Order: sequence, then C-alpha cells, then structure tokens
Amino acid sequence: MLTLSNITKKYQIGTFKQTALNGVSLSFRDEEFVAVLGPSGSGKTTLLNIVGGLDRYDSGDLLIDGKSTKSFDETRWDSYRNHAVGFIFQNYNLITHSSVLANVEIAMTLSGLSPSERQARALDVLEEVGLKDHVHKKPNQLSGGQMQRVAIARALANDPDIIMADEPTGAIDSTTADQIMALIKRIAKNKLVIMVTHDEQLAKAHANRIVELTDGEVTGDTNPYDVTPDASSALTFKKTAMAFTQALRLSFSNLRTKKFRTLITAFAGSIGIIGIALVLSLANGLNTEIDNLERTTLAEFPIQIDPQPIDVDALREGPLAAQVEQDEWESYPDVDKIYPYEETFEFSTHTNTLDSEYLEYLEGLDSDLYHEISIERNLRMNVLMQRNDSFNTLDTGDVNFSPTLNDAAFFEENYDMLRGDAPEDKHDLMLVIDQYNRINVDMLNSLGLDGERDAIDFDEIMALEFAVPMLDDYYVFDEESELYQTNDDFEALWDNENTTNLNISGIARIKDDAPGTYLSEGLKHHPDLSDVYLEDAADSQIGQDQKDSETSVRTGLNISESNRRNILQRWGVDDTPSQILIYPTSFSDKEGIIDHLDAYNEDRDEDDHIIYTDLASLITELTGDVIDGISYVLIAFSAISLIVSSIMIGIITYISVLERTKEIGILRSLGARKRDIGRVFNAETAIIGFISGLLGVVIAFILTFPINAIIRRIIEDIDRIAILPFIAASFLVVIAIMLTLIAGLIPARMAANKDPVTALRVD
Repeated sequence: MLTLSNITKKYQIGTFKQTALNGVSLSFRDEEFVAVLGPSGSGKTTLLNIVGGLDRYDSGDLLIDGKSTKSFDETRWDSYRNHAVGFIFQNYNLITHSSVLANVEIAMTLSGLSPSERQARALDVLEEVGLKDHVHKKPNQLSGGQMQRVAIARALANDPDIIMADEPTGAIDSTTADQIMALIKRIAKNKLVIMVTHDEQLAKAHANRIVELTDGEVTGDTNPYDVTPDASSALTFKKTAMAFTQALRLSFSNLRTKKFRTLITAFAGSIGIIGIALVLSLANGLNTEIDNLERTTLAEFPIQIDPQPIDVDALREGPLAAQVEQDEWESYPDVDKIYPYEETFEFSTHTNTLDSEYLEYLEGLDSDLYHEISIERNLRMNVLMQRNDSFNTLDTGDVNFSPTLNDAAFFEENYDMLRGDAPEDKHDLMLVIDQYNRINVDMLNSLGLDGERDAIDFDEIMALEFAVPMLDDYYVFDEESELYQTNDDFEALWDNENTTNLNISGIARIKDDAPGTYLSEGLKHHPDLSDVYLEDAADSQIGQDQKDSETSVRTGLNISESNRRNILQRWGVDDTPSQILIYPTSFSDKEGIIDHLDAYNEDRDEDDHIIYTDLASLITELTGDVIDGISYVLIAFSAISLIVSSIMIGIITYISVLERTKEIGILRSLGARKRDIGRVFNAETAIIGFISGLLGVVIAFILTFPINAIIRRIIEDIDRIAILPFIAASFLVVIAIMLTLIAGLIPARMAANKDPVTALRVD
C-alpha cells in the first residue's frame, strides 16, 4: 500500500521558486490502474518521480506499507527503486550499447540474482511481452513499439509491486499505443500501475481510476481510496549492489560501440608503457648478458682473500660520501686561515688474519669445488741470470716472477704451450706472453734481451738460464761491521750445491676461448720453488737472528731499509700469505666455496671475520649498478609521458560521463547506488588501462625484434639483448590499470553524484 501525506515539493532556479506539488495527499490500492492527468507543469512527472524514489519531497511524508520514508537514506531509496518499483518511460530509456536481454537483466543484477536466474527470468518476461525472438538485438534494431515492450519487460523483471509509467505511448503510433496500453492494463490486474499522461481519452479508455492535477494540487479523483496506514508494519528491502563484473560488462559493451576512439585512447596511453617496457627489456637483456658472463666467462675468476680486503660498499658509496664531506666546506673562502681536516674515507676498513688456523680451515674445502687454491706471499727471491758467460741479478718485480698454477688440467684448459712444456718441478720456468705474442719492453730488457728489436725468436728466450741461491749463501755476515753483506761472487753462487738452477721449459699463451687471464705476462716458476725457499729461509741464520730480536743489529744489511724488510720479514721469516686466490670449477661450485668461507665467520666476532672478494660478482654488480642507474633515468622520462597519457584518459573518461548521462539516470532509476555508478566508470578506465598496458607491452615486444637485429649486426656475439620479462610485462599492465583508475576517479565521482532526474532528461 502506497500513501502520500501532504506532500510538498518546490524547485528553485536562481531567485525563481516554483511549487511543483502543494500538499498532495493520495492513497493507492495494491492492485489498480491509476492515470494521473493534467496539463504541462501541473506536477504529474514530479509526483511520479517522488513516488518512484527518484526525487525527494520537501515536506509531508511518503508511506510504503505504512512505513514512513522520512528517515530513508540513499541506500534504502536505491533498494526501494530496485525491488518495489519498475519504470516505463516515454522515450524508453534503454541502454543502446547493450542487447535486449542485457537491458532486461540489468535490474536483476542489482538484486543479486545468479546469472542463470537472471537469464531465465528475462526470457520469461520478454516472452510475456512478445519479444523472445529479439533477445540478442540492440535497441536501435527495434521499432518504437518493440522498444517500449523492452522497457515494460525491464520494469517487470524484478516483479515489483508498483509500475510507474511516464507517457508510455507518447512516442509511438496509435495502433501500437493501444497494444501497449492493453499490455499495461493486463499488468495492473495484480500490481499498482501509476501512469502519467495528458491524453484524457486514453486514460478513460484503460485506467480504472483517474487523478487530476492542476498547479500541483489534486483537483479530481474518480475512485479515491481513504485508508489509515498501519505505522507498525515493517518495511525491509534487500540492499542493491552491482558486481564489478557487471560494471565491466556494461563498460566493455559501451567501449565496443566506440572501437576506434577506444583504440586511439589506449594507444596514446600505451606510449609511456612502450618506453618503460623497452628500457626494462634492454636493462634485463644487459643484466642477463652480465649474469651469463659471470656464469661462463667469469665463472672461474678467483675468489680473492687479502690481508686488507676491499670494502665493496665503500667502493660504491665512498666517492659520494667524500662529496658529502666536501660539501660541508665553503669553497674558495676569502679568509687568511688554513682549516685542518681528517681524511676519513678508506676503501679498506678491515684486516684479515690469514694465520695457520685459517689455512688449515681452507684445507677442509671440498677439492671438487675448485681448480686450485693459490697462496701467494710477498716472496721476493734473489734470482741470478747468466747470459754470454756473464752473471747478473734479475729484477723479479720487472718480470713478474711468481708461481704458476698448481692444477695442470686447469692450466691446460686455459693456456696453449707454444714451445716446450709447463714447469714440472722447482728447476723449471715458463714465460707467459699475451694473446698478441707480446712482452713488455722493460721486461725484455730485464731479461737481458734487446727490447728495441722488432721480434725475438723463441729459441733465444729458451736459452736463458737462471739460479736461486739460498739466503745464507747470498748474504754473508761481516764480523767487522757486524752486518750482513751481499755475496758478490755470483759465479761461486751459481755452482753452489744449495743453489737451485733454473731453465725456461716452455712458452705459454692464453687460449682464445679462455674465460679469463689467470697468469700475468712474465716468468712463472713451479710452486715447489717457493716452498723450498721459504723452508730454507725459516732455517737460515738470518731467519734465526730475526726471530731472536726484531731490533738486533745483526738483522741489518748494508742495503736499503725497505729491502731489508722485504728480505727478512717478508721473504725469509714471515710466511703469512699476501693473497689467497681460490679458482672455482664452475659458477655453482663457487656458491659452495662461498658457503664454506661464510661458515668460518659464524659465531666469531666481526673483527675476527675473514672478508673475501668475489671478483666476478664485484664486476657484474658494479656494471649492473651502472645499468640500473641509467635505466632509472630513462624510466623516469618515460613515466612522465605515462602520467600525461593517464591524465588524457581521465579527460576521455569525463567525456564518456557526459555521453552516458542518460545511462546514469537509467541505472539510478533501476536502483543502482552512487558507488555502482562510480564502479561503472572505474571499470571503463580499468578496461582502457588494461588495453593500454597490453598494447604497450605487445608493441614493445614487437620492437625488440628489430632492436635485437640491429644490435646483432653491431655486436655479433650477442644474440638477444632486448628481452622483456613476463613478470615485468604483467607489472606494467597492472601499473597502466592503476594509473588510469586514478586518472578516472574524479570523472567517476562526478558521474556518481549526478541527479537521476536531471540525467534522465538528457537527450
């Protein structure tokens, strides 16, 4: 039962006020056909909108089943329109981009019915109005009478108690009008139908009650109904809600009618995505190449352990930190003062204790994980050289006199012997040359060869002879000066039984496909020679004297202090490693080595940790940092275009709001909430964002092919440098959706706040 009690409604346009309804009181039966007659401006449509919940009264009360609606909020009015009222409009007010079936189903989607229930109910009412064969057509494919039948079917879909008809025959011919009126009259047998019309003849022919309005007041009622409402009766409606999937369907249906504009908009929005995707593709490809380089070419680069390890973080952040420190000072001050400062920046902030305990720990490393553990010491041997019956001392620093690799298989894998063989014992030397068969001029001169010549035969180099005397033979103690002196009788030293004579057994060169250079150019001796020399040094008189007293005069030599320290502390007595190099057998094995090294530091104080440097990882990380830095800058530039395009999509969404104003009114009349309207337009921007992101990713992926082809022509060893990761592509699509959603929030809010009555008046 529906009752209007002293309803008043006024409109104000500027300073002009108009009274649309002035104290209207009416009661309606549950089942009757009421025609509301009156001239234009009499308040007919206002009455219909208030009864239908589209408009709000200023005073009085509207009672539904005896329940006052004064306290109704927007949600309850929405539920009322959806469950209790069905609208039939003069201009049909169908959603043109949706099918007949979808137009009828839409009110039921707000009621929460399942898809199967909605379709079954929609087909039933379409059959009832004679349109079951037209369910898949669009409204513009129907005649006026057929469109009005669709509107009637939509009004009946939720089986409401009240049908509101606003000039339902005003846009159709008289014959079709009679058919529509007969259909409405049939509906009125078990429902309340309130029809607004200006056609008195039509009203008298079909309605069983006629209410006349003049200037907002009831001036006639052919079958009044006086009843006292039972205010104790309850009124409940199920809340309406539009699922996001339904909002997506509505928006997608609308966008399909504007395919070209949608595509252009999406393409404009995709430009930023294309830029970012290409940057990510190149950055990913470069990082992949760097990772491959680390896994292949750099896989066997050694893990390096030094007494003073490089602080990688300081290496990365140090220059920046130093700049920050410098920025605290004023440059070029005009004062007669000097300011002292402390240099606080260092690349090495830790000292590794490479003692016997740690060396024993390294012996526990699984030998299958590495080719070799090279333990280097600051061992500068006294080496004699004979050429043309002349004896000289060899400057071991100039010729890089150092041990060769222990692992013969590893050496053979990476080096070619151009002449002779690799060192097999302490008497053998090997000359390592570079890939161009070159040796530094200074190195050649130190070997007694003329570095000014164009080329030197291998045979001339192989003929060189060397010898390493022991400490107690090379240095003799002078009783008079109480100092050790160098033994100048090199010929006697050469023939001494304790002297180790050396010959060049072979000439080696790095292989063309070797992953790295493991030996510097110069003379390399067998590791056994170092062991023999260190053992003799520890047992020598010089070594014993050094052990007895660090400050003893007997430790002094008639040579420079720096050389004295080299001889005594580094060569002969102190065998602390100057560097440890561990050569992994593979990239995966390197992880096992690192795990073993890390295990040593567990449960130890930080000062007692042994810090290592993974050269391959350091190279790739530093290179990766540079690539990432460049990528961030390029992405930032691309992001600007992405933001601009998102704003443009927001503007396009606002245009869509203006174009779909009528649809907004239709949805509100069917019970859609404000948030449902906002959801429809959010769904539209989400679809555009998805298309934009997908289009950008696809275009970027296609562009990687010519980019890779161009780079392949420039760098033959690289097959694919531009590789767009799937995760990054998916993330970019999500970003595009999010940005377009943000850009469309304001237009969506504007759409949600539109007045439904005003929206329905838009042509």
